[in-house]
Amino acid sequence: QYSPYYNSHHYNSPYLTSSNISPAAITAPLAYQHPEHPAMMANHSPESHTGKDLASSSSPLFIWDLDETIIIFHSLLTGTFSSRFGKDSSKAVSLGLWMEEMIFNLADSRLFFNDLEECDQVHIDDVASDDNGQDLSTYNFGSDGFQSPAGAGSLCLGSGVHGGVDWMRKLAFRYRRVKEVYNTYKNNVGGLLGSPKREEWLQLRREMEVLTDLWLTHALKALALINSRPNCVNVLVTTTQLIPALSKVLLYGLGSAFPIENIYSATKTGKESCFERVSQRFGRRAVYVVIGDGAEEETVAKKKNMPFWRVSCRADLEALSHALELDYL
Repeated sequence: QYSPYYNSHHYNSPYLTSSNISPAAITAPLAYQHPEHPAMMANHSPESHTGKDLASSSSPLFIWDLDETIIIFHSLLTGTFSSRFGKDSSKAVSLGLWMEEMIFNLADSRLFFNDLEECDQVHIDDVASDDNGQDLSTYNFGSDGFQSPAGAGSLCLGSGVHGGVDWMRKLAFRYRRVKEVYNTYKNNVGGLLGSPKREEWLQLRREMEVLTDLWLTHALKALALINSRPNCVNVLVTTTQLIPALSKVLLYGLGSAFPIENIYSATKTGKESCFERVSQRFGRRAVYVVIGDGAEEETVAKKKNMPFWRVSCRADLEALSHALELDYL
């Protein structure tokens, strides 16, 4: 448990003033607003973006990586962020561990990660065809026998899921509930966490922004600029398993940037397969831009002739926002 350590004020930074980071700014969905681009919440269904809609305009579709591109997480734990940018390494590791605990706590407590870890999917709707649409308002997930004595994990080994019809329906119910939780709370993560977790989360977010020189704030600015355009779409392709990825997206305040239908996990299939799914969904004629820090997304982008925007430091995110503001992208 990290909270007693963090609630003490060892790290009251002189840079943490109400003028640059406030709880309101952290909880407000995509609070950045450019004078010429009034902030627009993505309230349209992403499924309505057919290839034709996007192909008829020159607006690109942006495929984002998550870790070390939009958010700083693993590099805090491994020490690479602190060594690269001259930060306090013990502080970085402790913030990383604190965030890791929150990610898995949320995934386990609200997003069924205990049930779904072995039954990971690429996309939230991948098992929706097994869902009979039953009302789940009084459904008891704890006693429906999903975690069978034989061990549900064995049903999910290999490339697919091998349960019977009844078990597959229970799996689909869990993914439907995850989708409901995400859509209900994506702009109100504090409400999902409740007190005192909410206060702990806000403190963690503030301390991480100070340590990373407002990295996430700059990423959110670029995401908001893209969201403010009528025909532009943000898509996330991450190597994190889907459920922890959704937990990360919520905890880092990215829910309003990414409709859940636009989030793909490449854990099982790799990024190339996910890029293929995205281009099938939105059409071959759409313009795609890939934004990431890793070799895998860069290699796939080159192979598919998609422009690649490398993010290796905060300035790369600032340059991206600048290019978007000037309509270079």
